[in-house]
Amino acid sequence: MADEPIIRSLLDTDEYIFPMAYIAWKYYRDVPVRYAFKNRTVKVVLPEFIDENELRAELNYVCSLHFTPDELLYRRKNPHIPKNLSSDDIFFNFLGQLRLSPLEIVNEGSFYRIEVPGSTKWPEGIFWEIFILSIVSELYFRGLIRKRDFSLSLLQKEGERRLREKIAILKRNPRVKIIEFATRRRAFREWQERVAELLLEEVPNQLLGISNVGLARKFGIRSIGTFAHQMYMVLSGVYHGNDQEIQKSHNKVLQLWWQEYGEPLSIALTDTYGTDFFFRDFTDEQARSWRGLRQDSGDPLVFGERAIEFYTKKEIDPKTKTIVFSDGLDIKTILELQDHFQDKINIVFGWGTNLTNDLGLDPLSLVVKPVEACGHGLVKLSDNFSKAIGNPENIERFKKIFGYTGTFDEPCRY
Repeated sequence: MADEPIIRSLLDTDEYIFPMAYIAWKYYRDVPVRYAFKNRTVKVVLPEFIDENELRAELNYVCSLHFTPDELLYRRKNPHIPKNLSSDDIFFNFLGQLRLSPLEIVNEGSFYRIEVPGSTKWPEGIFWEIFILSIVSELYFRGLIRKRDFSLSLLQKEGERRLREKIAILKRNPRVKIIEFATRRRAFREWQERVAELLLEEVPNQLLGISNVGLARKFGIRSIGTFAHQMYMVLSGVYHGNDQEIQKSHNKVLQLWWQEYGEPLSIALTDTYGTDFFFRDFTDEQARSWRGLRQDSGDPLVFGERAIEFYTKKEIDPKTKTIVFSDGLDIKTILELQDHFQDKINIVFGWGTNLTNDLGLDPLSLVVKPVEACGHGLVKLSDNFSKAIGNPENIERFKKIFGYTGTFDEPCRY
């Protein structure tokens, strides 16, 4: 497991990085953005499990990687991505020349501070997110196995047992459709590959695709992804002249996304500044045109019912729309949501941590988010306030700007 670097290709990342990077490159290529790593599992002291030199070596190795001609050709020939994203020669020249700059890594004793420097331009910095997360997650599990003298082979056997149990349940519930959303918090790279292999063998008609581009290429299946919270967050730093401009930056993301990608990638993430604001800001035309919504925090049952009510009030048939549930899913939650919503609205499950990091050990809740753009502090509020990002002063300001009154607050599971 430790003979080769964890990240061996820049395609070992999530699909949504590429359409986001294209917009960053096309419209905001000179915008400086700082990203920061955060371990939300506060009870785990990462320096006790991850050797600092090993961490630095893995992250520095990523700086030596580049997209190969074959990898770029694969992106160009991918029939599932919008034409502008696969045919812009200048953007592909940018990708071909891309070399990631070193990170700022500091061992603070009780935690690691890992940051993409604030001088980094957005189209480059955006690529670091998944690499940082997957490296830290895998190094933690290596360290945990060493520290507690666990048997890797026994863990893999347990992981396979649990996975086959889930697959058996999926087979009994053929209406359940999933997307593998697991790169960022996988236990280790080879196990993610094994999970994808088994899903393709056993439930190919229920697996709509996977987020990991490299594995999608390996198995000849579709890589799937749209956009993340950082789109809203960074644009609030770009359009930061006053409170009204900040508020309008939210819909600017939706307008730009539709302008570039249209219906194929039109699944909107709703909770950056609270779903209440999203539903106020999402126009009638956008509600009719966009394929659906992604739920990533808060109570999924409450969200689903609110989405149905939202569409119904606009005289839109909810059965023509899709919700992608993607927040801390396990098989029990998936079945409950499927049973509740299957005849009300189309549903898909973006299944991540519990799918590829369920070997009998507790996974971590890790995130990398932008914290500064154009020198301005950034904020994410979420429908679960324990997921909030930003300093207290900025958080209070953004609450007022977006009319945020959410009270849901529970520990992050994943």
